[in-house]
Amino acid sequence: MRSLRPLIVVTVLVAAAAAIGWSLYVNGGNGVPAGFATGNGRVEADQVDVSTKAAGRVAQIMAQEGDLVEQGQLLAAMDVRELTAQLNRARADVDSADSAVNQAKAVIEQRRSEQALAQQEFDRATGLAERGVASQQVVDQAAAELKSNVAALDASIAALHTQERTADAARALVDLYQTQIDDAQLSAPVQGRVLYRLAQPGEVLAAGGRLLTLLDFGQVYMEVFLPNDQTAMIRLGSEARIQLDGVPVAIPAYVSFISPEAQFTPRQIETRSERDKLMFRVKLRVPQELVTTYIEYVRTGMRGEAYIRLSDSDGAPWPEAVQTLIPETPPADG
Repeated sequence: MRSLRPLIVVTVLVAAAAAIGWSLYVNGGNGVPAGFATGNGRVEADQVDVSTKAAGRVAQIMAQEGDLVEQGQLLAAMDVRELTAQLNRARADVDSADSAVNQAKAVIEQRRSEQALAQQEFDRATGLAERGVASQQVVDQAAAELKSNVAALDASIAALHTQERTADAARALVDLYQTQIDDAQLSAPVQGRVLYRLAQPGEVLAAGGRLLTLLDFGQVYMEVFLPNDQTAMIRLGSEARIQLDGVPVAIPAYVSFISPEAQFTPRQIETRSERDKLMFRVKLRVPQELVTTYIEYVRTGMRGEAYIRLSDSDGAPWPEAVQTLIPETPPADG
């Protein structure tokens, strides 16, 4: 019996080693089943600045840091008192120009009446001259009068065009000042959360001065870095799941970007071991409809781990850690 003990011990050790080896093979050597890639990251969102278009004084800021804002929501306003005065003056200039246009049109009607009368006089004088009743001098005077009236009508029409262009210029100024006043009302360009409040009412900002920075909840994602061999086995749109620290359910996602360049590249790539050091940035985007559903719960900066299905997974089940997905709707108790 004693002679069998070493054999039994060796058998047990071999079996244990085989079990460990099989486990490493199935789990990819790092606890992840074959057919999946994994990487660590944090939830991020694009940052969008709310800035002034023109220099001016801040009149009001209606948002605080941490506020959830909707696209198009009014967030701040610049002082527009000077612009309002200029707008009122431009509108008065429009009224004056319109009056001048109406006057020019009235003058044209008068000139046309005078031309019509001069034409009648010329025709009458010509007829009388043909019958020998009127002299050529009378005809010449009537012709000169008609020519003068034609020139006066042409001048009146030209004056009308000038007045119309003046009115157009006045209206353009009204549009300009109104646009500047509208631009002074700063609205949220995206749906998101206020990350920073960078100015206060009363401050004078230069053109392009920033008042607020928003997190764009239309772009919520996690970035991970994968080695060269795994990157070659994913595609845009590949399915992914995100497991955040402390959150018992997984968040579905998909690959929306794969960097065309390696992030960590040796100076000279000569061997396989060197090529294995290449790491590529991969962005996993959370579907917009899910972000919208859980908009009140979205927090950037949360850390976690992402799992990505590789092209050779053949429908393999997801790792146990991410098999339970987040509900389609938030729980009633929040």
